[in-house]
Amino acid sequence: ISYTIAPGNYVSPEIVSQMATSITVVKEVPSLNIISIPDMLVNLIPVNTTQAQLDGNILAFVVLAIFVGVALLNMKEEDSKPMKDLAKSFQAFSLMVVDWAMKLAPFAVFGLLCSITIKIGFDAIFSMSMYVFTVISGLILLLCFYLVIVYFAAKIKPLDFLFKIREVQLMAFSTSSSAAVMPLSMKTAEDKLNIPTPISKFVIPLGATINMDGTALYQVCAAIFLTQLFGIELSLIELIILAMTTVGASIGAPSTPGVGIVILATILQGIGVPVEGIALILGVDRILDMCRTTINVTGDLTACLLMRKLTSFPKKSKIILLNDIKAS
Repeated sequence: ISYTIAPGNYVSPEIVSQMATSITVVKEVPSLNIISIPDMLVNLIPVNTTQAQLDGNILAFVVLAIFVGVALLNMKEEDSKPMKDLAKSFQAFSLMVVDWAMKLAPFAVFGLLCSITIKIGFDAIFSMSMYVFTVISGLILLLCFYLVIVYFAAKIKPLDFLFKIREVQLMAFSTSSSAAVMPLSMKTAEDKLNIPTPISKFVIPLGATINMDGTALYQVCAAIFLTQLFGIELSLIELIILAMTTVGASIGAPSTPGVGIVILATILQGIGVPVEGIALILGVDRILDMCRTTINVTGDLTACLLMRKLTSFPKKSKIILLNDIKAS
């Protein structure tokens, strides 16, 4: 799509010169080290949980939660009950806060869009519109791919699926953070998609860390856009390496707003594109960040449906009915 539309050819030299004055902002972007697979496996076990939380290392918390869960399963019921009750209480608290945030989300989205327009102006937005159109087109194709999986894996019509997860998508769009949406995603998966609780509580936190397909797609489009802007030609091999690098760099990245720019800065250095070029896309990055986060959380819910299909796990309604029969 990026090569067909060639969004870099639509940006006027005047706008490039004007927006390039923001280079000082880019220099403040911290570098993101792409670690090897063995180092990544070692880092899965957090040495310090507080530091892992500050670094946004959600994958480490997922692994820690697995160990805690296995330990609780092997404990006596009277010993594990207090910790289980604490976890349930904290989840209820999180869902209550998310519910409040959902009521304020439409106003927050309106304010963000107004802020972007004030900062870079209508002329700059129109000049970068083809770049935005290219990224959003790719995200729509990725969404269609998810909808096909949902239809064949769960026999749910695309419009019905989108209607059921609309609150999750709106929350993701307004916060630009997969981590912030996790409680609502799990609630939606269990209540509206009939996903069993064990699947939702495993797949969604894991997906919030490693399922960054929308972010990886955005980074490839942004890198190609900047290569076109600076007149750098990429061979087919270099393009394949670029795609593989973006996917690898996205795995385990913090699911917080703006992290895509940090990853992109490292990727651009590897293909010879001046990192200062990020200044050209910072103005519209917030819009695209909201869009790609929406696709990321949609992919997490799609993965839940696919996992239920592959594992032949009974629907939540059937599990509840079975438990009621045992209780009676």
